[in-house]
This record gives sequence, structure tokens and C-alpha cells, in this order.
Amino acid sequence: MNLLFDGIVIVGLFAIFGVSHSVLASNGVKRRILEQFGNKIAFYRLFYNLFSTVVFFAIYYFSPKPDVYIYDLDYPFDIIIVILQIFALIGFFWAGSFIDVREFLGIKQIQRYFNGTYNPDELDEHLTFIVEGPFKYSRHPIYFFSILFLGLRPQMDFFYFVFFLSMVAYFIIGSKFEEKKLIERFGVRYINYKKTVPAIVPYKIFNTKYET
Repeated sequence: MNLLFDGIVIVGLFAIFGVSHSVLASNGVKRRILEQFGNKIAFYRLFYNLFSTVVFFAIYYFSPKPDVYIYDLDYPFDIIIVILQIFALIGFFWAGSFIDVREFLGIKQIQRYFNGTYNPDELDEHLTFIVEGPFKYSRHPIYFFSILFLGLRPQMDFFYFVFFLSMVAYFIIGSKFEEKKLIERFGVRYINYKKTVPAIVPYKIFNTKYET
């Protein structure tokens, strides 16, 4: 009974993170901020990232962590899993190399603000339509490699198992909200891309890819 309660608390806490993260990232909230503060919304992306990071680690820290293990792999299976995890991490950085990290963090927005070149119609981010590298096979390759990296564990306790499932749910649900903004920005072009390329798992990798 205590384990079930702990699981519910863990899921609830990470649900709070997921909902707050998605709501604060919505265009509706951003437009209200734009109405109130004008082009100072250029600072919002950095604030959003910092706030989300603090909330995430606070929830991670305060979540109950019962001393219960799901599994603990023996040698050599533990080494094999770690090697696969390293490949997943490499894939994560490979996918990340195709995005503008400074734009993602919110640094470029502030630079454009002080340079007088910030376009408030972009809200807090200059969206780009990326169809190179892993984005030809998965619309969200960073999520895909993140799931692999988080899930490939030589040792899995109860807390981490529930945390992992919560993060997978967050990636799936969050991608839906993210794509609404991309369709709003890129229209038919992104809709056609969506019809061709899988959302997260690149299961069509050997028979098709998106061509620009």
C-alpha cells in the first residue's frame, strides 16, 4: 500500500511539472505576456528554462524514493546496457547539434533585444523547420534518444522506474503541444512532414525518409 501511494505521489509531482511546463510554453500564455510587456518577452525563454530546471530538480529531490529494486543486471549484461546508453547519449548530442542551442536557451533572444532587432511576432523563439540528419527519420529525435538514455539502466529501482514512465508520457504529450505551434508557424509544409516522418520512434528508418 505504501508503495502504491509513493507511486501516485511521484506521478502526481511530475504531472505538476509537465502541466506547468506545457502551459508556460503555450502560445496563449506567451501572447498575454506580449500584450503586457511588449518586446521584453525576449527575456521569457531564459526565464522559462531556468524556472523549469529549478522546478524539475525540486520535484526530483522531494519525490519519495522507496528502497525497492525492479532489477539489477549482472555482468556482462550491465556492461552491455551501459554501452548502449553511451550510444544513446551520442545520438542525443548528434540530434542536438542540428538545433540552435543559444536560441533554445534564450540567449539569442536577449541579444536581439539589445541589438534592437527582436521581432515580437516570434513571441519568445525564432522557430526553424529542421529536416536534416535524424530529423529526416524522427520528428523528435532528441526525445527518442532521451528516452533510450533514460531507459537503458543496468539497475532500476522503483522511483526511477516511475520517473522514467512519467518522462516518457511527458515527451509524448509534450510533443503534441509542440507540434501545434509548428503547424501554426509552418502550415502545410509541416503537415506534410508529419505525414511522412514518425513522431518519436524512427520505425521507418530503413524504407523512407523526408526529402526537402
